[in-house]
Amino acid sequence: MRLLERMRKEWFMIGIVLAIAGAKLEPSIGVNGGPLKPEITVSYIAVATIFFNSGLSLKTEELTSALVHIKLHLFIQIFTLAFFPAAVWLFLQLLSITPINEWLLKGLQTVGCMPPPVSSAVILTKAVGGNEAAAIFNSAFGSFLGIVVTPLLLLLFLGSSSSVPFTSIFSQLFMTVVVPLIIGQIVRRYIKDWLERKQPPFGAVSSSVLLMIIYTTFCDTFSNPSIDLDKFSLLLVLFISKSDGGLLVLFIICSIQLSFMLLTFIFSTRNNSGFTPADTVAVMFCSTHKSLTLGIPMLKIVFAGHEYLSLISVPLLIYHPVQILLGSVLVPTIKSWMVSRQKGVKLMRPTV
Repeated sequence: MRLLERMRKEWFMIGIVLAIAGAKLEPSIGVNGGPLKPEITVSYIAVATIFFNSGLSLKTEELTSALVHIKLHLFIQIFTLAFFPAAVWLFLQLLSITPINEWLLKGLQTVGCMPPPVSSAVILTKAVGGNEAAAIFNSAFGSFLGIVVTPLLLLLFLGSSSSVPFTSIFSQLFMTVVVPLIIGQIVRRYIKDWLERKQPPFGAVSSSVLLMIIYTTFCDTFSNPSIDLDKFSLLLVLFISKSDGGLLVLFIICSIQLSFMLLTFIFSTRNNSGFTPADTVAVMFCSTHKSLTLGIPMLKIVFAGHEYLSLISVPLLIYHPVQILLGSVLVPTIKSWMVSRQKGVKLMRPTV
């Protein structure tokens, strides 16, 4: 079993490299409007597949118990939509004295204002074996909340405002997140015995969808004129923007993600936190990931016609792939920690 698990992880990492290499060689295939049509296959079909897969694999009692974990939900949402943007704003006050382009700095602030994604946090939580039900709820709820909160945060920190098509974004989220999840739960009720007997490869399905998301994300990145990647950067799987201060922005983005993941880990593993190791996994991914799917349309609406829109978008375009790559690379380490911690908890329980 361990050998199979190790092989699956190795093949997944190979898949990431191949996805990035394929996107570099021919980005036009996976770019929006290209043959793969990611604006449909990823934004709708892939996201719907993720949540249908989750609805099919999750036990109804696990999903129900996750809904009432109010403390966990409050922690994730407050961290994502309050602490994160406020901390970035304070950090940017220090960076304002550096030679970094001011519009790149504004772009970093927009990253902090974005809601969580509806896919990557769930997939990575599932890959580790964390509290998938909590990740599903907070990703979906955070996205719905972000439709209202994110424009307000952009107005507060950047002074930009515009009318946001709440109805269309809400309906898209409902159809790609809530409906597939409910359908998956309904189907599960009828084939529950078969699922428990056959144990379909739900993890492999989620990993395949994640590779597709990585591929199309990199296709968009490589096709974007604001971002250029050299061969050295590709080998390191890093993004280097040739805009003023772009390399420093890349370093800052990686530092922000790792720092916030560490911060959420410290807070959620305190003795009085009340969170299990599986909860901590969901907290780390859901609290620190930001949505590109909702983010880019919101930026295009809020900064419509703005001459520096491309520069403002660069940090979010970088942040999204980096969060997937960092998360994927950290999956084995986080999983080992969670398993060891769970074993420790079992050993500490008194025997009757």
